[in-house]
Amino acid sequence: MKRAVFAILLTISVLGASAQDTIVDQAKVRRNVKIVLGTEAALYAASMTGLYYAWYADYPQSSFHFYNDNAEWMLMDKAGHFATAYRLGHFGYDALRIAGLDENRSIWYGGTLGLAFLTTVEVFDGLSEGWGFSWGDMAANALGSGVFIGQQLLWHEQKIVIKYSFHTTVFPEYRPDLLGENLLQQTIKDYNGISIWASCNIKSLFLKKESRFPAWLNVAFGFGATGMTGGFDNVLEYNGVPIPPFERRQQYYLSLDVDFTRIPTNNKFLQYTFKILNIFKLPFPAVEFNTGNEWVWHWMFF
Repeated sequence: MKRAVFAILLTISVLGASAQDTIVDQAKVRRNVKIVLGTEAALYAASMTGLYYAWYADYPQSSFHFYNDNAEWMLMDKAGHFATAYRLGHFGYDALRIAGLDENRSIWYGGTLGLAFLTTVEVFDGLSEGWGFSWGDMAANALGSGVFIGQQLLWHEQKIVIKYSFHTTVFPEYRPDLLGENLLQQTIKDYNGISIWASCNIKSLFLKKESRFPAWLNVAFGFGATGMTGGFDNVLEYNGVPIPPFERRQQYYLSLDVDFTRIPTNNKFLQYTFKILNIFKLPFPAVEFNTGNEWVWHWMFF
């Protein structure tokens, strides 16, 4: 999974409501939107160039081809594509709204940012001999963008937020080349420790606005997998060292969470901080059901 998330935060002045100020406001909006789009284009070009030389340049290239990887990593890579497309769309939308662009155009121009970014990654894959263009990845990318855009069109808010969490596992010690040699690499490469969550806001989905129920409290449904030392199948040795025959399992979680963006504050720094924190699922107790037909209670799950 190739993941990249970038946010563009702009602070703009709010002028008075006179006719002259309205003209000035529109000029400022156009200028700010150009700044956002120009910055996104520059970051896009820089990130794609960096990704190519960091990931693809040292591998053999080929003519464009397709590759069916739908059974790889027990769908965790697809969950990662889904979450990344959602999150990049969210950031793209927020940047344009901060710049002053209207809601509808911000949804469509910003919300498709993740799809555009990840489609380029798939084209790189399609031109690399060791990979290929994956329709499964593209479906996950489109679904992630669609979940953001659909909610914003329907509700003008995200009542269901897609989040990420990570916990360390024993598996990278057997395959550090594949699952990460250090903690930073493992947060991206070790699918055994990654979980993707649909964090649902209880009050906005099920209760009336006048309810005194905490507006920030969510119920979260998670997806993960474990026991993987290879993409499609496990290997039994690496560099001559035996690897235990781990059982590969998918995991489904139920937990609580916090929507930080629904915590009221007028502090701009806290507002931006809460937006960043809202990428991550807050550690909470959780119940797990897995494909080994086991129920597992976690006193605190990361």
